[in-house]
Amino acid sequence: MKLIVGLGNPGLFYRNSRHNIGFQAVKSLAKKSKSAFKKDVLSLSSKAKIKGESVVIAMPLTFMNLSGQAVAGLLDKYGLGPGRLLVVCDDMDLDFGRLKLRLSGSSAGHRGIQSVIDCLASEAFSRLRMGIGRPPAGREPSKFVLSAFSGGEKRKLKKVLDYACEACVSWIEEGSEKTMSEFNRKSV
Repeated sequence: MKLIVGLGNPGLFYRNSRHNIGFQAVKSLAKKSKSAFKKDVLSLSSKAKIKGESVVIAMPLTFMNLSGQAVAGLLDKYGLGPGRLLVVCDDMDLDFGRLKLRLSGSSAGHRGIQSVIDCLASEAFSRLRMGIGRPPAGREPSKFVLSAFSGGEKRKLKKVLDYACEACVSWIEEGSEKTMSEFNRKSV
C-alpha cells in the first residue's frame, strides 16, 4: 500500500488558489481511478487500485501549515513508513507546468512540507512539487500563492493536472528514480 497526499487549504475561499494545486492533482487522480473521498484521520481520503497497487489518496482537512498532523495520522492508521508516502504540493521556484520529484530533503521554505517533516521527524519521503511560478515584481508571495491562476494558466491547468497524475502513477508503478528521470526534465 502507498499513500499519496495533496497539500492545500480546506474551504471554498482557497479552492482554486495556486496553493491548492496539490489538492487539485489528487482530486484528478481519484477521479481517474474512479474512487470517492470519505472522512478519514484529519483528512478526506479515497482508496484505489492503481496499476495493481493499493493506494490511499488524501487531502488534509487541516490548514497547509498543519498538514503534517494529518499525514502522520494516516501513515499510522495504515501502518506505512515515510518511504511509502508521496506528498504533492505547489512550488513557486518552478515555472507553471513544471514538475519536480524529490526523494527526500529539506522543505525549501514550504510550510506544508515543513509540517510533514516535523510531524514525521523525517525528511525521507517523496514529494512531487508542482510549479506555480514566481509572483510579479512587488507582489507579496503570500498573496500570490492564495490567488487564482491567470486565464492562460487556467486553460493549461487540466494538462498540468493530467501530467501530475501521470507522474503519480509512474511513482506507484515504476518508483522514484525512474519517475524523476522521466518527469523532472520536461514541462507541459
